[in-house]
Formats: sequence, structure tokens, C-alpha cells
Amino acid sequence: MNPKPMLELENLRMYFPAKTGLGLRKPTSFVKAVDRVTLTINAGETLGLVGESGCGKTTIGRTAIRLYDPTGGRIKFDGQDITRMTRKELKPLRKSMQMIFQDPYASLNPRMTVGDIIGEAIDIHGLYTGAERTEVIAGLLERVGLAGDHINRYAHEFSGGQRQRIGIARALAVEPKFIVCDEPVSALDVSIQAQIINILEELQEKLNLTYLFIAHDLSMVKHISTHIGVMYLGRLAEHGKADEVYENPKHPYTRALLSAAPVADPDAAQAQKRIILEGDIPSPIDPPPGCRFKGRCAYAMGKCAEGDPELTDLGGGHKVACSLYV
Repeated sequence: MNPKPMLELENLRMYFPAKTGLGLRKPTSFVKAVDRVTLTINAGETLGLVGESGCGKTTIGRTAIRLYDPTGGRIKFDGQDITRMTRKELKPLRKSMQMIFQDPYASLNPRMTVGDIIGEAIDIHGLYTGAERTEVIAGLLERVGLAGDHINRYAHEFSGGQRQRIGIARALAVEPKFIVCDEPVSALDVSIQAQIINILEELQEKLNLTYLFIAHDLSMVKHISTHIGVMYLGRLAEHGKADEVYENPKHPYTRALLSAAPVADPDAAQAQKRIILEGDIPSPIDPPPGCRFKGRCAYAMGKCAEGDPELTDLGGGHKVACSLYV
């Protein structure tokens, strides 16, 4: 039985108008945050998206659920083309696509009770009212490891880890199929991160959720992901099954990222060779011709300047955008 695609991005582009120092927009100058990205996430799976800050990970997540209107390309969600849908047309689908934000301190309204924060989307979509609404919200709090009677408390009364649990409960309130997890543990203590990841995994198993999991921590991404995508300067550099990408990385940038990941075993850490990237990241406003990574790549050659390589399937769905494999 073929897997069912939940999210399909085809040649997705998201450009933002650049600004001068005076705040005046230059209509001919754009930050190419996401540039011609194609990928698929199947139902029930998790795609871990990694890369340096500013590479376009969060922009992909926000554009995929139409928080941003894409500059170009196509977005299909659960079989429907949502690329140019209006707000009115998108509203019924909003229940199926939700987001957990990075900063649990900034993403919760301090003037609203926890019950109203979680219940806001329930009210917008008219799902429950009265005692049933209260019961559903209390059940969501308990599902993420908080007490149901916390419903009348405010965000400032909770720790960072508890606030992120509230953020997860809010995302679950409208019974979504797909959740964008935008670095949901990066602002939390290490001791709390594993708890949040375990909650997300348990929820995925029980509710058959599909995740786009955006993160910097490669070990965390490997733990939760079925597939991994590696971003560099708005482009997808490598994509494949999680174990395959970790055990047999192909793109020089992926190898550098993995070499920088901390290793628990001191002997293995000492034996691991760190790959130091030299040079600066090019500007996303005016990316260089050819491969965008060539200025920092130890394997760069003449043809790397001729054209930006497209993803090449090396077999088994393991794809890499590198001239070494063309």
C-alpha cells in the first residue's frame, strides 16, 4: 500500500522585499528565504528539517500552512491545492494544520487564561461550547501532562516547559492532522527537552499525527524523525530517511553539520573528526551563481559555478543536490 502524502511542496518559493537602511523598500531586491524547494511528507511521518539560522526552515513551515502567501510554486495539503486559496477557503482546513511555536514565553497571550488560550481556536471553529468546551480543554491539559484545574491560571504562573505543553495543547485543540513544530524545545532546559519530545512522540502514535519538525539539534531530530531534510541558504541540500542521512551523509554540508554534533561517548567524540567550514554564508538577497555552498566547500570544482544543482535521487529516496553526484 502506497503511503498517502499529507504535505507536498513543489518548486516552492518565498521571497521577501528587502529594505534599505532608511526602511524604504526596493521592489527589485528580494531576500530569497525559500528558493525552489520540492518535498513530500507522508501521513503519520515526521520530516526533520535542519540547517543554520537563516536558511529558510521556519519560512518553509509557515508558508506550508499558508501563514505566508508563497511567491511561487505549489502547496498541496491532504490532496488539495491550497497555494492560492483565500482566507475564507482556507478556514475549514485550518483545523487540520497547526503550529507549535519556538518561544513559549512569547507565544502565549499573558492577558488570557490558559483555558481561553487553548479554547480560542475551538471558539473560532465553533467546535464546543459551555461545559463540554471546559471538559475538552481540561482533557487536553491532562493529555500533555498538566492538571485540568490549571484552566483558570495565567501563562506567567508556569515554567517554560509547562508553557510549551500549553502550546502543544493549543495546537491539539482543533484535532489537527498536521503540525509544524518550529524548534519547540530550543528555548527549554536540556532536562525538559526530552520530556517534550516524548510527549510529541506519544501524541503522534495515539492520534496518527504528521509533523514537520524544525530544529538545530541534530541528535534530537534523528530521535523523532522518519525522514530528514538539510537546508542551506533557502535550498534543500539533502533529503532522505533519517538513518540513511545520518549513517551515510552525501552532501559536504551535511557531513559538516554531523561532525559538529556532540557525542556522548568520550572516546568516540575524541576520534570524531570535526569539519570546520571556512568562508562566509552568501547573502540570500543575491545568492552567487552555481552552487550556493561552493565558497565553503572543500570539494568545489569548476562545474559547481555553472549551475545550482538539483536534487538527484541516489536510490531508496536518498536525494542530494551536489555536483559530485551529477
